[in-house]
Amino acid sequence: MKKYEELIIQRGQELASLTQRFCAQQAGTIAFIADTMVKAMRAGGKVLVIGNGGSAADAQHFAAELVNRFLMERKALPGLALTTDTSVLTSIANDYSYEQIFSRQVEALGREGDVLLAISTSGTSPNVLKALEQANILSMATIGMTGSESGKISSLCDICMAVPDQSTPRIQEVHHLALHVICEIMEIQLFSHGT
Repeated sequence: MKKYEELIIQRGQELASLTQRFCAQQAGTIAFIADTMVKAMRAGGKVLVIGNGGSAADAQHFAAELVNRFLMERKALPGLALTTDTSVLTSIANDYSYEQIFSRQVEALGREGDVLLAISTSGTSPNVLKALEQANILSMATIGMTGSESGKISSLCDICMAVPDQSTPRIQEVHHLALHVICEIMEIQLFSHGT
């Protein structure tokens, strides 16, 4: 049991150190992401969110925080995870390819003035990259969240927030923090009087 306690402490220390570095490096980027989403919503736009695996779960979690609430009692915000409709996902994968599962949905649901938030720890997921390409065609704002090996994603995004690490679990944990902070900033900007 002792060795597992040591492992737990080590992982906590790794995450704490990474979180401090990330926040110091990316505070301005996180604030800019929140501001971009707020401006889009004030102009009648919405946020579409995509990702694979754990990042799909993060996409759904973030959309839920927008539509339901984060910390404040307030009106619902327009956020939609494109990871949830199994009929749409499987029909596109079957009839076209898995690489197009998000880009077809962006084509159908995205509009100029909307935001696409693309979460990819590797920055190389073909379906995420194709969705960003489609969002750029539609003149949507494009935001990427990735790790230090950002791959091709940064070249397709207006804003790219990279966690300075290569460990998928640590990157996902820091993405989770960033998404919560973005929600908090958005609620303050949209619903706190005098801001």
